[in-house]
Amino acid sequence: MTVSSEAAMMERLEALEIRIAYQDEAIESLNQTITQQWALIDALQRQTAALGERLDDAANGVAPVDRPPPHY
Repeated sequence: MTVSSEAAMMERLEALEIRIAYQDEAIESLNQTITQQWALIDALQRQTAALGERLDDAANGVAPVDRPPPHY
């Protein structure tokens, strides 16, 4: 290898290392975003299920649990 081709190879290697570092950072950021989104999805699914149960209870004439009875 000549000195110029070796220098060019080192520049390419350095550019690739920088590119990989940025890609690693982007992947980590995307992973954190996905983790947060799944937590939100899980919370929304629980909330939707609870609201569905309340709607079913209301449709069947069952009084909500958190209200005191009328004579209270």
